[in-house]
Amino acid sequence: MRVTGTGHASMRIDTAAGSILCDPWVNPAYFASWFPFPDNSLLDWGSLGQVDYLYVSHLHRDHFDAKHLRDFVSKDATVLLPEFPTSEMEDEFRALGFTKFLKAPNEQVVELPGGLKIMIQALTSPTDGPIGDSSLWVEYDGVRLLNQNDARPTDLSVFAELGHVHAHLLQFSGAIWYPMVYELPQAAKTAFGKQKRDRQFDRTWRYIDDLKADHVFPIAGPPCFLDDELWQFNDIHGDEGNIFPDQSVFLTEYAKVGGTNGIVLLPGSVAEVTTEGATTTHPVPVEEFFANKVAHLEEMRERKRPIIEAEKASWRHPEVDVLGEMKRRIEPLLDESIYLAKGVGGPVRFDLVGYDGESVESIVVDFPGKEVRPYADEKVRYRFRTERSLVEHLLFIDEVDWVNSLFLSCRFSAARIGQYNEFVYAFFKCLSEERLQYAEGWYDEHERTTDAEDITLGDWVVQRRCPHLKADLTRFGIVEGDQLTCQLHGWRFDLPSGRCLTSVGHKVRAHRVDAETPAPAGEALS
Repeated sequence: MRVTGTGHASMRIDTAAGSILCDPWVNPAYFASWFPFPDNSLLDWGSLGQVDYLYVSHLHRDHFDAKHLRDFVSKDATVLLPEFPTSEMEDEFRALGFTKFLKAPNEQVVELPGGLKIMIQALTSPTDGPIGDSSLWVEYDGVRLLNQNDARPTDLSVFAELGHVHAHLLQFSGAIWYPMVYELPQAAKTAFGKQKRDRQFDRTWRYIDDLKADHVFPIAGPPCFLDDELWQFNDIHGDEGNIFPDQSVFLTEYAKVGGTNGIVLLPGSVAEVTTEGATTTHPVPVEEFFANKVAHLEEMRERKRPIIEAEKASWRHPEVDVLGEMKRRIEPLLDESIYLAKGVGGPVRFDLVGYDGESVESIVVDFPGKEVRPYADEKVRYRFRTERSLVEHLLFIDEVDWVNSLFLSCRFSAARIGQYNEFVYAFFKCLSEERLQYAEGWYDEHERTTDAEDITLGDWVVQRRCPHLKADLTRFGIVEGDQLTCQLHGWRFDLPSGRCLTSVGHKVRAHRVDAETPAPAGEALS
């Protein structure tokens, strides 16, 4: 099995029974904030795109690059579709001209012509991708590969049970806006960033240890930030709180925990994977490339500057009545929302900075009042500050996912009262009837489900499944003193009270081993 690195989470898998192109991303994403690094735009995409199969793990725009898919990937390719709850991905592929689809039943092995086998695991909570994320398992002639990309399954047993895996490709770096955009003292940002960076690596080590593959390939990050306004987010400034470590840092950190089987794929690197080992060739020496990272980034910045400026020039739409359009689009969804509106529990404010860089229009999405209105000088749960033109553009293009567009762009600042609230982001990810109804149904089903099984961790008896996204705490739970941490997403709980310390709601059921009765778990939306 030949694996060609094509940048970020993208790769081309070649076997004698067919080829699969995965997650090709080349064009800037999220308001021209994210670019693939190392740069992959100079690869021979005319040849790389001539494949038998195409797999895109989810609809994040650093995985689903519509322009590149339209221009460079053969429309004769069969699209391997994860079993997602909505038809959005298939609809988007069809709009690009793809007509051949294989809808893979979730977690079922499918044998393709010539003996090539695949299995796709689809994750379908509202916090997975836009409405889903997925991983691809491939087997040919006894060689097995798992492309986990940036999916976060609760465990990898469904893949391990299919036989020993020879190549494990997975995310290790950050892919979010926290804590960089928060209006906090720099020391606090650094401390929170370091905590997140460490947690990212801990989760990666857990997945690697679970699967025990012969070879580990760090992929799916980090992006690079080439706009001068965002340049500080690149991990080149000696900031221990930067959440975007690169592949060379991965190898260093992996070695500290005993990892010796890591393989980096640069764009154009080729790994020949067999049951006996892997042989890799690179277009340039890997160590030499990352030693010159700053120079590579600076060269990319100058080369991509016209692209960024052209993108910026397209965002302004002064004809858009922002307040009126937000009322028209969001208020019907607020009226239909039960779980998400209750979960947010208060007003959320958007401060929109005008074209002059000084004037500000403040608009409130009032979740309890079920309306969008001008700010009335009240306390708000969350506050976001961004350029008016960005919101104009979202409304102009009828964007249904403000999280995986505006928020991932990092072109905003944020402040909040109290803990992180996942329902805020779940709602702004679901600005369509189809998405909102799915999210409401998902929360309804999961909040009504009682996890009756208990486990013992240290001096505590706790429910086996994490209240957040049902991770198995026998695998991901760590108790230190009176606190429980679920390492899958880093959520923390105070065990004596059951209270979640990371977000609102999501209480855990727990009691000391020597206690007679457990502390009540309460309602997850309380």
